[in-house]
Amino acid sequence: MASSLSYCIILVLGLIWTSHAQTGLVLPLRRDAKTSQFYTTFQMGSNRATINAVIHLSGQHLWFACDNYTSTTYAPIPCDSAECEAAKGIGCSGCNGPAGPGCTNNTCGTASSNPFFFYITSYGLYEDTFSSKDHVELPDFIFSCVPNDFVEGLAAATSGMVGLGRFNIAFHRVVAEKMNLPDRFSICPPSSGIGKLTVGGGAPTKSDISGLLKTTPLLVNKPVSNQPFFSDNDLSQEYFIDVRSIRVAGETLSVKDSYFAINGDRVGGTKISSVQNYTAMHTSIYKQLARAFDKAASDMKMKSVAAVAPFRACYGAETVKMTGAGPEVPTIDLVFPGKDVYWRISGANSMVDIDRKTMCLAFVDAGSRPTTSVVIGTHQLEENYLEFDVAASQLRFTSSLLVHNKSCSRI
Repeated sequence: MASSLSYCIILVLGLIWTSHAQTGLVLPLRRDAKTSQFYTTFQMGSNRATINAVIHLSGQHLWFACDNYTSTTYAPIPCDSAECEAAKGIGCSGCNGPAGPGCTNNTCGTASSNPFFFYITSYGLYEDTFSSKDHVELPDFIFSCVPNDFVEGLAAATSGMVGLGRFNIAFHRVVAEKMNLPDRFSICPPSSGIGKLTVGGGAPTKSDISGLLKTTPLLVNKPVSNQPFFSDNDLSQEYFIDVRSIRVAGETLSVKDSYFAINGDRVGGTKISSVQNYTAMHTSIYKQLARAFDKAASDMKMKSVAAVAPFRACYGAETVKMTGAGPEVPTIDLVFPGKDVYWRISGANSMVDIDRKTMCLAFVDAGSRPTTSVVIGTHQLEENYLEFDVAASQLRFTSSLLVHNKSCSRI
């Protein structure tokens, strides 16, 4: 009887692990209404403490506040260890207070950054058991402990960040290595409800979106001054894409190619951000976009109203027709190399409600000397599926799922 029970347990565990190997690690993704930050939820340590952490596409690793964290299974990573070398640790971290998570000596240090607080400092690296609600347990999962005041600027419900950049100890890479999965991850940020953060798996099959996917290369730039620490030979940890032009209502904007290219000083190009609310564009691109959009909006009988900062193109809500995918407004296409490869921004992604009477074009002017010419913000990511295949250096993406009567909470 005992032998049969053991066999059943092993069989069930084997089926669970086989399922995860096919689908990857799947975590919930929620939107904080006040900040528009996207965050996920998981458990850490022997007590399975629930951690809510904001996703950061340029982040280095998982970090969270440890002032109240207790666990019997955590362990500091020594600063002279192979793990520290692999993590590219910077020096040793020490502490004069009571020993515990976040306060140990001879601990591998690492640069932790909070992009909302504009704060970069070195804290210790630790390991503990990572758990998810779908029965994944990953022991010796690497993370950094920070004090409670380091989380300033993060959504109120959160206490840390999930770093998804091109780093040795980035969240997706650690998960992929521990679960023997491909180094790729996807996000489907919801406008409401619960979306998904998936590591290792492919496009969801529950609501098939394979026919909507387009593919474009991920570019590797060199780092610029908005990265914590770098040398001239390092490569950027951010995700750049090769936007060649922009169309509004089918018409290509008259913008010099040089604004979309990355020059020898690492300036220019287009990247995807999970910490900027609205897509920001170089002044020369933004002016052309706003002008073309306003003309196309006028052709659709949308009435212009006074601008509401930081937006410049605003319209009377009563003159805009509403659909299940948001406002019916001129489409904006980010155009990539290849036949018919573009990212369409429309409806709810292109407009933002100011109040019941006013809505505005949800793009902002980044000035005449931005480091990156186009930074795609979180408002434009909502209800779009994006799969970052880091190993293959490709981005697979959809435009708004709402247009196809789907959503991130239903796939």
